[in-house]
Amino acid sequence: MKSKKINLAITGCLGRMGKQLIKSTKSNKDFKLVSVTENIKINKKIKGIKVTTNNEGAFKKANVIIDFTIPKCTLQVLKIASKLKKKVVIGTTGFTKKEEKIIDKFSKKIAILKAGNMSLGINLLMYLTEITSRSLGENFLSKISEIHHKHKKDYPSGTALMLGKGIALGKNKEFYNLFGKRYLNKKTFPYGTKINFNSIRRGEIIGDHEVKFSSGKEIITLNHKAFDRALYSEGALAAAYWLINKKPGLYSMRDLMNFSNE
Repeated sequence: MKSKKINLAITGCLGRMGKQLIKSTKSNKDFKLVSVTENIKINKKIKGIKVTTNNEGAFKKANVIIDFTIPKCTLQVLKIASKLKKKVVIGTTGFTKKEEKIIDKFSKKIAILKAGNMSLGINLLMYLTEITSRSLGENFLSKISEIHHKHKKDYPSGTALMLGKGIALGKNKEFYNLFGKRYLNKKTFPYGTKINFNSIRRGEIIGDHEVKFSSGKEIITLNHKAFDRALYSEGALAAAYWLINKKPGLYSMRDLMNFSNE
């Protein structure tokens, strides 16, 4: 058992998830918030801690950094964390294939847990998606839809991409070779030989995700609805707690949840 609190740094502290993480940290006895950062200079204090930009001084006292920002910022954080040998939980989404490779390179030096969604339920859904994809075989086509609040810029969401990777894993194929068309705000969208995605951006919806498999004769649907943003921040804190004793490597929520690979 860990006797002392884990020193935590939160990047993007003024963003939606940053604020939620700070709120969840306050009620979690395992963590002590030691640093909050933003990518611009700002004269503000949060919980008595001065908001700074991402730099070595900001992360020096931290044991682990939780990052929900944008890809460019995440890579900057990883560069500093790698130099200081700090562990990082990444909840940022929207990375390119090239950026994914850079993250993989950093994971050779430090422990990184990266997930397109920190919800335990969503990660279970990904696992079920993989099992379903494997069980149904090639006679079934699949498609993924997701709904998020109007402020979310990237699409498909990181979670939708995770679910797509679940389908690809089930088929034992490379996800990028199965990536089909992406649609935005369509009422209906087709199945395809590849995985098609539809993203809807409206209101303040926290997150709805749906995976459909169709043979033309029957449809199987797997879905998940999120009602409280706290489930993401609590998942991220669970990830940070789990990561603290891990060796360098690139981990996922699947590792934390100890799903079988069979």
